[in-house]
Amino acid sequence: MTDPILYSNPQAPTAARPLLGLTVLVVEDSRFACEALRLMCLRSGARIRRADCLRSARRHLQVYRPSVVIIDLGLPDGSGADLIDELSHATPRVEVILGMSGDDFSEPVAIAAGADGFLGKPLKSLASFQEAILIHLPHDRRPSGPRIVSQEDIRPDPIAYRDDMAHLADVLGDSDDSAVVDYVAQFATSVARSAGDAPLEAAGSALRTARRQGQPAQSALAHIAGIVQSRLTDSVAI
Repeated sequence: MTDPILYSNPQAPTAARPLLGLTVLVVEDSRFACEALRLMCLRSGARIRRADCLRSARRHLQVYRPSVVIIDLGLPDGSGADLIDELSHATPRVEVILGMSGDDFSEPVAIAAGADGFLGKPLKSLASFQEAILIHLPHDRRPSGPRIVSQEDIRPDPIAYRDDMAHLADVLGDSDDSAVVDYVAQFATSVARSAGDAPLEAAGSALRTARRQGQPAQSALAHIAGIVQSRLTDSVAI
């Protein structure tokens, strides 16, 4: 019986494209963050696949074995730390497992779960992205000789942010559920931080604070909903 895991012939990395031959699975629910990673992979020579939740990621992993998996810790159907733990104990193990989040306290959580490293949002520096992967690869999977260190900062298309606002608007329609409210707070804060949207980030943080303190969330939710609608109707999303 044929092994269902699909392999690809690795290509040799180069100084200009140091991740050539790698396939990166990004487990991330934000289109804006995914667009940043897509551009980084494109500039680096890596191929990218995307899963927007744990369930989708596990389906991918039943068929494909990526070289690198980058996992956001706040996902709509659970914590990315659970998937990190699964992959870190799997045999054979994925070459590089990275946690990702916009929350400062999330890096220790990802490392404790078994991640090799961590990417903090917002994702901007191409050089930092490349180094976060290369440092954990065996030497024969890295480019030989001097490597070109890019000074480029990645800026995703604002349309991707509008997609995130549309997703948030849909989720807000189900905000009677306590778990959904927590997800709204986490997602709004994270995606706003990535995009530099200070008003939405502040509103998401206020909702998170209200939830932690056991306060009513209706006012904070309404504030977020108003900001989201303004982003969707504005001709310039950010």
